[in-house]
This record gives sequence, C-alpha cells and structure tokens, in this order.
Amino acid sequence: MAGYRELLRTPGVGRIIAAQLTARFPNGMASLALLLHVEQVTDSYGAAGLVLAAASVGQGIAGPVTSRWMGAWGMRKVLTLTLIVCACSIATIALVEMTVPAYMALGLVSGLATPPVQSAVRTIYPKMVNSRQLTPLFSLDASLQEIIWILAPVVITFVSTQVGTVEGLLLVVAILVGGGAWFISSPELGRVRIPRSRRRLGLVLAKPPVVLATVSGFLLIGACAAVEAGVVATFGHSGLEAGLVLAVFAIGSLAGGLGFGHLPIGRWAMARRLAIVAAGLALAMASLNVWWLGGTLLIAGAGIAPAFAVMFAMTSISVKFSETAEAYGWIGTGQLIGAAAGSAVAGFLIDGVGPQGAYLAATAFAVVGVVVAVVFVRGFPDLRGRDASPIPDTEPVSTIL
Repeated sequence: MAGYRELLRTPGVGRIIAAQLTARFPNGMASLALLLHVEQVTDSYGAAGLVLAAASVGQGIAGPVTSRWMGAWGMRKVLTLTLIVCACSIATIALVEMTVPAYMALGLVSGLATPPVQSAVRTIYPKMVNSRQLTPLFSLDASLQEIIWILAPVVITFVSTQVGTVEGLLLVVAILVGGGAWFISSPELGRVRIPRSRRRLGLVLAKPPVVLATVSGFLLIGACAAVEAGVVATFGHSGLEAGLVLAVFAIGSLAGGLGFGHLPIGRWAMARRLAIVAAGLALAMASLNVWWLGGTLLIAGAGIAPAFAVMFAMTSISVKFSETAEAYGWIGTGQLIGAAAGSAVAGFLIDGVGPQGAYLAATAFAVVGVVVAVVFVRGFPDLRGRDASPIPDTEPVSTIL
C-alpha cells in the first residue's frame, strides 16, 4: 500500500483516476437503466433485450474506431463529440415514447457514441508516471474500476424502481455529462497528444500481445457474465442475496488488484492469475448455498483485476504510442463480445440444467483462458525489470549532406 500512496502523490494521478472513474460510472448503470425503462414502456423483456443488443453492437463497433480518431482529431474533440451524441440519445430514449425499432436505433447510436474514456486514460498513464510506477498504476486502475460494478447497479436499481425509470436514465445522462466534462477538462488531455497512426485500422492486431490481451479479455469477461447470469438465476431478480454475492465477487477483484498489483509481471503471470479465477469458479459449482458461493466467488474475484493489469501492461509495452488507443479499443470490443457470449451460453445452460449450468460455463471460459495463456506463453512479454511504456513513434528526419 505504501507504493500506491506514493503513486497517488504523483501530481495529477489521483485527480485523473477520480475523473475517469466518474466519467465511466454510467457504464455500470446504462444497460440496467435501459433494460428497466424499455421493459416498463413495452412490457416486454424481449424488446428490452433487443435494445441492449443494439447498444452493445454499437459499442463493439465504435471501440477501436473512436479510439483511433483521437490520434487524428485530438482527445478532447472526440470525447466531447461522442459525449454530446451519447447523452442526447439516452435522454431521448428517456423522454420520448416510441416504437421498439426506434428505441433500437437510438440504442445503437448511444453505443456508437460511447466516449472512449478508457482508451484515452490508459494512453495518458505512461506520460504521467515513471517506468517503475506504470505497472502498479495499471493494477490500481483495474482494481478501482470494480467500484463502478459494486455501486452503479445498486444506485440505478434503487432510483429506477423507487423513483422511476425515466429519472434513472436522466441520472445516467447527468453523471455522463458531469463526469465526462470533468475528465475532458483535465490538464493532461491538453498536454498529451496522440500521434496520428500511419497504419490501417486493424493492423495493430498483428501484434501477438494485443491479440492475446483481446482473447484473454474475451474469455475473462465471458466468465464474469456467466457468473452474473448464474447468480441471478440462483437467487432471483428480486433476491437481496444476488446483489450481495455479486458485490463480494467485485470486492474480491478489488482486493486482489490492490494485493497483487506490486508483483512483477512475467510470461506466466496471466496463466497464474486466470488459474485463480478458474479454481474459484470450479469450487462454486459444488453448492448453491449463499455462503459457499460468496466464499468461492471471493476467491475467483481475486484473480480478475490482476489479470486485467497484465492485459493493460502487455498492450502498452507492445505497440507504438500512436497505436495504444486503438489497441485498447480492440480489447474493449473483445470484452463486449465476451459479455454477450458468456450471457448467451449461460442462459441456454440455465434453461437446460439449471443455475449450475451457468457456473459450468463460467468455469469453462476461465479454463480456456488458462489454456490459451499456457499454450501461447511465449507471446506474453516478460515485463520484469522493463519499462512498460509504449514504443516511441519515430519519423524520418531529413538531413543536409
């Protein structure tokens, strides 16, 4: 913890972390708020699911594209434009009653215009701290983002059910605008300029560490999404136990990130951290007792934030600075696809064999992640004793002979 205190004393670090967490807080609220609102208006969970699917498709498409735009147009311009469009689309869904296709269209627009805050801040981090502090900063970031997933669902569920779904969506808009404005006004966004990438969109995926980080994120988030479906199926939508168990899952991740963040990252780090997740999920299949699930998911959660820290650091060290934002965009897209896949597989298994099927699916996703990390271990860079900053961009310099 002394290392984290030193890190937070670095000028600007605490402020930028707080600003980006606030700006990203709506990410943990929007899906649930849309689900509750559209279901209430249409009286159909199927219609609400279609709107959420449209928003997820938009986010998946936009991730690498809007992240790359930041190198061409500047971070503030892209973040401001996407913030305005996203806020207006969500506010329209809240205030205007319309047909399901219209809701889907606006959901797609809100997804396409999701501000690329995550890509921006992880591109800025290497310019704010020294090489020794960068890996712990990635770990701290991965840990603190769990606060979003602990608090945001509770806040939006309370507001939407006790006050109203329109007010819930307007709360999402208010935090989106307020947090986004705070992050956009941060001095670091003016000091750090992402160089324009000279390569075509998608060529960053030719880097093995970027592909491995994207695949690992897909599998890890797939496991987490299956767990969420399983917990809800176990205790019901209105069960207090479901929220508490999922909170314990997130707390395990927070504790794991803070506890393991100082450890050096070698080639086997991803395999070891995903193995913790897989072991905890495998144990969870033994019983659906609330105490057993809470304990085993606490164990599984301890590997999540540390695994994300490996993904962020290995991506940073493997690409040029002009490519970092796009690389993180692709990783985000992989995670979105993983969330959809994990939920879908778990849903089919819940219908077929019951809630245990969801934990089986989650374990399978995590085990495949471990296998990938072991089989392709040479593709993971050894970061021990190395600067995790991106590769500097260089250009030809004309000389007079």
